[in-house]
Amino acid sequence: MNRLHRWYCRSGHWGRTVRERLLPWVLDSVSLGADVLEIGPGPGLTTDALQERVPRLTCVEIDPRLAESLARRKRGTHVEVLEADATALPFAAGRFSAAVSCTMLHHVPSPEQQDRLLAEVARVLAPGGWFVGSDSLTSPLFRLVHWGDTLVPVDPESLPRRLGRAGFERIDVRRAGGTFRFRAVRAAR
Repeated sequence: MNRLHRWYCRSGHWGRTVRERLLPWVLDSVSLGADVLEIGPGPGLTTDALQERVPRLTCVEIDPRLAESLARRKRGTHVEVLEADATALPFAAGRFSAAVSCTMLHHVPSPEQQDRLLAEVARVLAPGGWFVGSDSLTSPLFRLVHWGDTLVPVDPESLPRRLGRAGFERIDVRRAGGTFRFRAVRAAR
């Protein structure tokens, strides 16, 4: 992430947005269960809000500095932070009750790698487990904020088909303003 983007993702404004609007919308009527995986927590503002909702939270972050910083901040809690690539998750099949990924899929460097990430999330979820999250719609401002970053926008129109190919069912994608949320359930094996 560039400097501006990194600053914003740590800001009080973004923290309030996550707590007051984003997570309530993403998690509405969804039961996460007891062992939840967060993909791409970045500096961890979503992690802070999620840890209040679940008994066990495991976070996977590819950026070594962000992973180390978040792991240090969460030491001694029920949150485990690992530096790992979500396209090759280091977990047994069926381990997690749910997975959450907020505003990070567009940082995955290609549609093919995004699809590998979706398939890996399906692999590590228990049948019937929810995969929920959000991402942003592309706009000139969104592109400007990501100047110099990896930016591969996710098309919400094609996401249901991609989630279905990865092993999900009961797929729902909804837009609101400049963002969209997605929900899907891991199909029975």
